[in-house]
Amino acid sequence: MRIGGKSKLEERGERREERGERREERGVGLGVKEAPLYTLFPRIINQVSYSAAYSLFFFSFSFFQNKTKRQIPPSLAVTLFLSVEEEEASAMAAAAADQISKLKSEVAALSQISENEKNGFINLVSRYLSGTEATHVDWSKIQTPTEEVVVPYDSLAPTPEDPAETKNLLDKLVVLKLNGGLGTTMGCTGPKSVIEVRNGLTFLDLIVIQIETLNNKYGCNVPLLLMNSFNTHDDTFKIVERYTKSNVQIHTFNQSQYPRLVVEDNSPLPSKGQTGKDGWYPPGHGDVFPSLRNSGKLDMLLSQGKEYVFVSNSDNLGAVVDLKILNHLVQKKNEYCMEVTPKTLADVKGGTLISYEGRTQLLEIAQVPDQHVNEFKSIEKFKIFNTNNLWVNLRAIKRLVEADALKMEIIPNPKEVEGIKVMQLETAAGAAIRFFNHAIGINVPRSRFLPVKATSDLLLVQSDLYTVQDGSVTRNPARKNPANPSIELGPEFKKVANFLSRFKSIPSIIELDSLKVSGDVWFGADIVLKGKVAITAKPGVKLEIPDKAVLENKDINGPEDL
Repeated sequence: MRIGGKSKLEERGERREERGERREERGVGLGVKEAPLYTLFPRIINQVSYSAAYSLFFFSFSFFQNKTKRQIPPSLAVTLFLSVEEEEASAMAAAAADQISKLKSEVAALSQISENEKNGFINLVSRYLSGTEATHVDWSKIQTPTEEVVVPYDSLAPTPEDPAETKNLLDKLVVLKLNGGLGTTMGCTGPKSVIEVRNGLTFLDLIVIQIETLNNKYGCNVPLLLMNSFNTHDDTFKIVERYTKSNVQIHTFNQSQYPRLVVEDNSPLPSKGQTGKDGWYPPGHGDVFPSLRNSGKLDMLLSQGKEYVFVSNSDNLGAVVDLKILNHLVQKKNEYCMEVTPKTLADVKGGTLISYEGRTQLLEIAQVPDQHVNEFKSIEKFKIFNTNNLWVNLRAIKRLVEADALKMEIIPNPKEVEGIKVMQLETAAGAAIRFFNHAIGINVPRSRFLPVKATSDLLLVQSDLYTVQDGSVTRNPARKNPANPSIELGPEFKKVANFLSRFKSIPSIIELDSLKVSGDVWFGADIVLKGKVAITAKPGVKLEIPDKAVLENKDINGPEDL
């Protein structure tokens, strides 16, 4: 019952009427009545894919704002777009071609990047603005992959017993780590791969030790490639010098450097005077394939008899060379393999593999129609997700790149630089799977997916839950629960330096199920955590957990609870 005033429903109705009046006013003089945005998007989605619709909004906004010399919202722009006659549509197509022509001349003047980078960028923008190449997945055609397409890891043949055969196998391999990310989200400067993970060893230290162990054990030559971005190149170049005496050949190359695109007029941001790093971006790890070729590293590796590259994120501690997988790919002549692993509730948004029109394809949540999102997130139907551990045949990469055949789905990523709205267009390496012959997934153990994205992950790998041997991080068999504990740390722990300062030593968590920490909490030495533990410091109060404390299934809100 309502006592006086207006109900929320009435207030909402009045606001809707006001918005309608504003739309009507904005359409005056343009010959249309502006429709609400939420009614327009479904009309477009019915005819084109999600990505194409996104492109349409982007282009319509720019086109009509320039045409009318008025500040107009996206909904009015798209209303105009949908109302134009065929003649006007042709004019718009011509205008789009003019925009690309203008963009080409502006990009040609950018001396900071190579011709390959200029051409790659123009091709990407042209595809994006056209919207014609975006894949529209027909939900009814999606099929669950068979075990021939997603192979169970346990079904793989054992590795050769003869060390000479193993050496021959490993001599076909090169390891490539995606090393373009910075450690800024964890409060660190420089490449993320140089953050100390355990016992003073960084991600990069562990990777080099892993490969060196293989080379020493089998007398093989597995080289390490690091794909850097312009953000990480200089620091990485200095860091790799420390490994000159290791038994690992290390090569570095840069992925492409593209200019950010100004939304208002589709011009490159550096051409407007923003020539510093903020004017540029690395276009996602899908760029690994053309960059491998453009850098000359692909031909170098082929001349050395290398056949496969194992690609993974530098922060995934589980992504170590696996002889069973390599042996399977060589024997079966698979050009591409994506490692997938069973979903948990924490992974429901991750991309999954499907069989689609006779090909193996990666399905990402952005490609899923709204009415099927819950189905996509279901652990029952889509049981696996992409780890981004990829094994790819080098000759196949060369063939496809030189034929310009790798047209992966474009990921639009809107940003803002000093008040200017910009767009960066990216691609993902996993989306390339559908272009390779005999592409498969392998359903691997969860142990091969151990990313460190936050300090909560650092707590796991620095604890007694894991051990390190020969550079490989392995789970302590004393842990009976197959799942790792759930760790949630407050913002006071976000930066690595702050995280480390708040622990005299990392607690024992072998028997921990979950930990939630918030507020100004400090941990002593030799603490043991078991079961479900929640620790909350009251605002303005410092809460210290004493040395040798054993907390089991406890909620701690102050010293009195210890």
